[in-house]
Amino acid sequence: MQRINGLNSDNFIIIFISYDISLFEEGNMGLLSEFKDFLYEYKVIPLAIAFIMGIASTALIKSLVDNIVMPIITLFVPGGAWKTATLEIGPIVLGWGAFLGELINFVIIAFVVFMIAKMVLKEEKVEKK
Repeated sequence: MQRINGLNSDNFIIIFISYDISLFEEGNMGLLSEFKDFLYEYKVIPLAIAFIMGIASTALIKSLVDNIVMPIITLFVPGGAWKTATLEIGPIVLGWGAFLGELINFVIIAFVVFMIAKMVLKEEKVEKK
């Protein structure tokens, strides 16, 4: 058995488990109640859900742009490879193809966020002074 600050590992586990169980006893619901209040007051759960949905929608929109929008734009790009499309101005080479794809991603995501915010916040609309 390994010693941890004067305790052996078996005693430490027993103390930890008994403390953990004591959190759920009727007289000690204060800590769990405070944690639940914290989650509700600062809206942590909806924030986590929004974060996960944002990641999922970003992947979906990126796929939309890469697989549907950009192949249409490829028809107008010389050589057909939009990701590697460049513009050469003397010694300067600008990679505008990948930038255009990311710009379209950004515009679509910004528009989706705008529409969601508009629907959610329509009740809380603040008038301009």
